[in-house]
Amino acid sequence: MRKIVLMLSSLLIVLAVAGCHTVKGVGEDIQSGGKALSNASGE
Repeated sequence: MRKIVLMLSSLLIVLAVAGCHTVKGVGEDIQSGGKALSNASGE
């Protein structure tokens, strides 16, 4: 389970860095990444 969360978080970080072009975009990407990690961890 821990490996899956680590892989997902790494993928989200790469996508966030590649996909955000503005400061607002960075915030939205970080927020969506946090939500995905929360869902993956079952919280």
